[in-house]
Amino acid sequence: MKLELRKLARFEGRKGPLLLVIMDGIGIGRHDESDAVFLANTPNLDRLMQSNLQTRLKAHGTAVGLPSDNDMGNSEVGHNAFGAGRVFAQGAKLVNNSIADGSIFKTENWNAIVRRGLQGHAVHFIGLLSDGNVHSHINHLFALLKNCAESSVPTVRLHILLDGRDVGEKTALQYISQTEQLLFSINSSASLDYKIASGGGRMVTTMDRYNADWGVVKRGWDAHVLGKGRQFRSAEEAVKTYYQEDEAITDQYLPSFVIVDGHDKPIGKINDGDSVVFFNFRGDRAIEISRAFDEKDFHEFDREFVPDVFYAGMMQYDGDLNIPKNYLVNPPAIDRTVSEYLCGAGVKSFAISETQKFGHVTYFWNGNRSGYIDEQLEKYVEIPSDRIEFDKAPKMKAYQITEKTIELLNSGEFRWGRVNFPNGDMVGHTGVMEAAIVAVETVDECIGTLLKEIEKLKGIALITADHGNAEEMFEMKKGVKIVKTAHTLNPVPFIIYDPGFANEYKMAAVKNPGLTNVANTLLNLLGFESVREYDTSLIEFTP
Repeated sequence: MKLELRKLARFEGRKGPLLLVIMDGIGIGRHDESDAVFLANTPNLDRLMQSNLQTRLKAHGTAVGLPSDNDMGNSEVGHNAFGAGRVFAQGAKLVNNSIADGSIFKTENWNAIVRRGLQGHAVHFIGLLSDGNVHSHINHLFALLKNCAESSVPTVRLHILLDGRDVGEKTALQYISQTEQLLFSINSSASLDYKIASGGGRMVTTMDRYNADWGVVKRGWDAHVLGKGRQFRSAEEAVKTYYQEDEAITDQYLPSFVIVDGHDKPIGKINDGDSVVFFNFRGDRAIEISRAFDEKDFHEFDREFVPDVFYAGMMQYDGDLNIPKNYLVNPPAIDRTVSEYLCGAGVKSFAISETQKFGHVTYFWNGNRSGYIDEQLEKYVEIPSDRIEFDKAPKMKAYQITEKTIELLNSGEFRWGRVNFPNGDMVGHTGVMEAAIVAVETVDECIGTLLKEIEKLKGIALITADHGNAEEMFEMKKGVKIVKTAHTLNPVPFIIYDPGFANEYKMAAVKNPGLTNVANTLLNLLGFESVREYDTSLIEFTP
């Protein structure tokens, strides 16, 4: 079905292009000493926030399709919301529903896993062990383990990735303890053999994204599949040893480890006939390890041994590329995205970011769809990210992104574009305040540069964010400062910069505005009527 847009009768947009700027991870915080956005020197944002054409948007919880308003937003669901124009059930909520109604355990893929287990092959679970609810949730793993036990699957092995990013930076032992308690209960009551077999910190083991560093995936493959790596008798021993050897290290950077028996033999190598479930529900850091298991013609690193296994993801992480082939929970079917409507209307656009967020302004923005909607009308630009810890280079590729964006704007070829600056999020995740301040200042400087181009070209800029992060770098608990590396529950700014503004419109009185309200706003400012099925525009035109 062809999607159609109708032009507004009294507003056709500005002469120049419209630019949507997404300040990834820059929310509105408490304006105190924990707030890197407040502490940073941000003359451009300060000026923009005084405008009458600005509001605050909800970027977490139910506003972006997550189970409750206690769930922090993230870049994936945030960009889905921007592009979809309405709320879809997302990630954790989909899995929660599937577990609650039992449908996850009635699928052919789950039944295939159980059958293999009952035939004497091990079932392996790989994923992020925490309750951060951004990539995974420990309760999802526990539900899968309990079903395996109820089905009398004799042998299960866990390959745990330690968080310290979406949860407290040194909380791994807490989650390991909960897991070991469950495993002890299962093993004691049913005479089954369920154990933790390997693991490592998420930023160095298994969970790379956007092909940034395949060495991360190789370290995971070596530990999980081959049983190669530093040996310990338990996951608890591994974590405590790493803590002792480097007091400054945090969970996300803990080296990989392998659990061995009394004869120094790995207890959980992955062998022919086994099943493997990657239990993360979020896609970006699940795709590469899924490719390593699924692809026969694989050249990213030497796998040495490729076991013949039944591999399944919690969800399908890339529907267009069919990664992975097998999965347990269907992804949200996001259709009729704003880019589909604009391509249908023949509007040319560009999308740009560096590697760390390139998939967000393309794949996630387009409703979990790979590739172009219309290659004749769209241009996607990826600036390669540096392979370095982000607190060491907090400016990241912001200047290069800005330079290329200016080139695209001045080409005269594009009616609108979207750009993502990852700095606030990626540097915010490090927990290093000084670096986060530099990151925010860099984004502010680049926004100022872009606004000058927009003014020169007689266009419009929209400035917003997909979720918070850098505005809450630590929290106080019982008088103790706890470094915070996770996303936040804070609102994000939404600002319209329109040098040609002549009171043609004003901010609308939208109840509980969120990220999904941006799509119709964008359409209106391009001179199109709102799409009826989308959430309300943030502006209304004056009589």
